Amino acid sequence: MQAVEISSPGGAEVLRPVTRPVPVAGHGQILIHIAWAGVNRPDVLQRAGSYAPPPGASDLPGLECAGVVAGVGPGVTRWKPGDRVCALLPGGGYAEYATCAAEHALPIPEGLSLRVAAALPETAFTVWSNVVMRGGLQSGERFLVHGGSSGIGTMAIQIARALGARVWATAGSAEKCASCEKLGAIAINYRNEDFVAVLRKAGGADLILDMVGGDYIGRNIRCLADDGRLAMIAFLAGPKAEINFAQIMTRRLSVTGSTLRPQSDRAKARIARELYERLWPLVEAGAVRPLIDSIFPLGQAADAHRRMEGSAHIGKILLQVSAEN
Repeated sequence: MQAVEISSPGGAEVLRPVTRPVPVAGHGQILIHIAWAGVNRPDVLQRAGSYAPPPGASDLPGLECAGVVAGVGPGVTRWKPGDRVCALLPGGGYAEYATCAAEHALPIPEGLSLRVAAALPETAFTVWSNVVMRGGLQSGERFLVHGGSSGIGTMAIQIARALGARVWATAGSAEKCASCEKLGAIAINYRNEDFVAVLRKAGGADLILDMVGGDYIGRNIRCLADDGRLAMIAFLAGPKAEINFAQIMTRRLSVTGSTLRPQSDRAKARIARELYERLWPLVEAGAVRPLIDSIFPLGQAADAHRRMEGSAHIGKILLQVSAEN
């Protein structure tokens, strides 16, 4: 099969087209013939040498895909060859074939193409598990997401709106703010507005989803409402901050967070079940729909990474791996 590997830690230029053997589905796994693969920030971190694959995972980058089941391993009863699926992968998405746990695959939502469905798994698993399962977002609450124009951000805005929350989103340009507003958020241009002041004027955020970290951590705590929750999913500005824990105690705040890739197969399967039961109906109804920024052929994965690192994208970046079938 054709694939793209990381030849050595470094810049986008280290992504190299190669030929690899087709993997074999093990017990409880399926083999997917990939049509489309998503490009995510963890792929960039892995390429740079700072985010190693979990034990037993493919060394190839790529954490989500959509395609057709090409084979099933022992113990798999839910899927059969020919089924159209999108899936969360432990790695290996930058290739024509990849394996994953059968429980981490989901049927293509009614009305979606494989291309659009490929943009769902990584963002849907991440947002749902942190905003709904960990963050407990409720209808009527005030929700703030940083990086509102990213793949994660655009998904978070839509999910929160579909659940009946009031949504604010930070972004760094007029164009990005406009994209957030089109999805139903109140946009805050962080280059000339203070999100703390905006949210405190509105009564404080009940839940914040943050991928920035750094000095945003203390600012997030200051703009939470009493009993508010902060969910961390990344640290683009660094993982360290000095914060006043008295605020957490006296205002009954909660700070949580997670990374998706290292979680157990059982934990990911639980998230997948919730997505199928609660999010997939919203997707099929049109209330939630992945926003796609750009598409690159598999052999141009380096250009896709440059697009990601340039931070000009709005929504998801995809790789076309093979023709839809």
